[in-house]
Amino acid sequence: MTTTPSFLEDPSDTRDAIMRATYFALCKHGYADLTIQRIADEFPKSKSLLYHHYDGKDDLLLDFLEFMLEQQKERIPAKRSSGSPRDHLNAIFDRVFVSPIPDDYRDFSRAMVELRAQAAHDEKYRNHFTRSDDFFREVITRVIQSGIDEGTFHEVDPEQVTEFLLMTITGAMTKRVTTNNETLETARDELDAYVRFRLLADEESASQ
Repeated sequence: MTTTPSFLEDPSDTRDAIMRATYFALCKHGYADLTIQRIADEFPKSKSLLYHHYDGKDDLLLDFLEFMLEQQKERIPAKRSSGSPRDHLNAIFDRVFVSPIPDDYRDFSRAMVELRAQAAHDEKYRNHFTRSDDFFREVITRVIQSGIDEGTFHEVDPEQVTEFLLMTITGAMTKRVTTNNETLETARDELDAYVRFRLLADEESASQ
């Protein structure tokens, strides 16, 4: 059974209820087999209400993606309240490289990869994922810059390192739901080695 994310447990308005229904339908059916009817099957109100707010499946899914990005922006603070910059990078890596992956998280990850694939030929999807990547790029760059400012990290180009990390994270998320190869632990080990030797200041990396 798909676990309900905390921010979808108690929908406060019609949009939240639609987003909750979309989440469950997307996890069950993926993008290709998703229909307005299957979203309506998860929606406690009438199917006609979905068409009142949205022109069709893709219009609804683009709003769902926007909703999920809004949630990420609310849940990720502008500044960290505790922990070191390395702790924050590890927290990000832990969310991506969790193993074994729970079934519901795998289903949602698979659906998100399908949605990202639409960006190859649909400008609206491409614009969304560009903005989404820009947000996470800003978050990671801020973490790296704070590590440089505190002397925890070497004087690197934060944007260049961030781009490498984002490419690695995106590749890991895609590979884990599109192949049968279980290589995440190896990739995580190499990513940790990259952080030690590329980012950590000499005195800290020597202690690892």
